[in-house]
Amino acid sequence: MHEDHVRPPCEPEIAECGFYLSHRPDGFVLHMSASPEHLAEMRSRVFKAVTSAGAAEEVAEAARLVASELVGNAIRLCGPHAPVIVSLANADEEVVVQVHDPEPSALPSRSPEPPDNPHARNGRGLWILDALAPGWTVKPTLVGKQITCTLPREEFAAA
Repeated sequence: MHEDHVRPPCEPEIAECGFYLSHRPDGFVLHMSASPEHLAEMRSRVFKAVTSAGAAEEVAEAARLVASELVGNAIRLCGPHAPVIVSLANADEEVVVQVHDPEPSALPSRSPEPPDNPHARNGRGLWILDALAPGWTVKPTLVGKQITCTLPREEFAAA
């Protein structure tokens, strides 16, 4: 049986062990193994994709923070090097950040500590999501769960 090698319709910019970045017209999809190196590269890619789409740096910084929080949560819940998918989509009025991790039963939960408690070691991530992307959602999927955050572009540009 003879099989021809079929090339993907959109070549990834980066394809290396644990890091597969595929550009889309409005952003990107990144399949990554959650490690400190990949987390740093993901943050950089989010900021660049949002500013390249014409959004203000404040919007890009908010998107970078949201993506970082979500991937950080996935690392804490699923362990280091967990497979995570980060997608970013730019639209005229909003930026959508989605993070998919493999653990459907580990749902986000708020710390009982208030966000301004100076002695709390963690637990501020969901407060950050509430502030930057009100109405964020969690949806179970066939292979885990997906968290979707929508950041309004105008709200940050006016601030």
